[in-house]
Amino acid sequence: MSIRAVTFDLWDTVLVDDSDETERRKKGLLPKPQQRRRLVFELLKKHAPILKEEVDAACDAVDRAFNHDWHENNLTWTVARRMDRLLAVLKRKLPQDELAELVRRHEEMELAARPDLAPGVREALHALHGRYRLGVISDTIFSPGRTLRRILEEEDLLGLFEAFAFSDEVGASKPDRKMFDAAANQLGIKPEQMLHVGDREKNDVEGPQAVGARAVLVTVVKDRRSGPSKADAVCADYRELPRLVDELNAGEE
Repeated sequence: MSIRAVTFDLWDTVLVDDSDETERRKKGLLPKPQQRRRLVFELLKKHAPILKEEVDAACDAVDRAFNHDWHENNLTWTVARRMDRLLAVLKRKLPQDELAELVRRHEEMELAARPDLAPGVREALHALHGRYRLGVISDTIFSPGRTLRRILEEEDLLGLFEAFAFSDEVGASKPDRKMFDAAANQLGIKPEQMLHVGDREKNDVEGPQAVGARAVLVTVVKDRRSGPSKADAVCADYRELPRLVDELNAGEE
């Protein structure tokens, strides 16, 4: 089938992960991992004495559990679930309004200093827009789909996309087929008519190919390859992406 839509991973594909840390330093802000733990510690300390080491140890345990579910079960917890697990480990409770505010501050931390766009991705998206339908398929860790939409909106890119499959909204994470099916359904196409662009072999190449879609491995931000890729094409420069998509599409005509 010919390609009718192109979907994109976000982190290290459209957005450069942790590139906001330079701006955070300029603003006198802690790195995000430290800031998240500081928020929990300061809030709990208001209600009863607690050691920072206790919070750090609990965060480490919850991080390990989260990563196990993410990598082994294709699930990413919401921040609310993550905070519930953290409080359970610490055997602490918080008033609902304070807990909700803690969750919100975690979820919107990426808005304090936006991540950079991958070099050339804006131009590539505009070159593809109108010729192919565009979508986003992205796992979410601390920044939920709501926040990621705001980042794209502030970059004046949101309107280019017609479909959004975020793991916190779908209830599964890549490479689970639910993520790719969700995007295809929103686009009104079959997965076989979709090409996915991303930076991870398992999630962004093997995942879409398992549902019949094609895949382009992007190495613009990071080249994660440890061997040959199974991707239909590899893109090291976003100036080449529109041509690669057209060539893959021409091969189906």
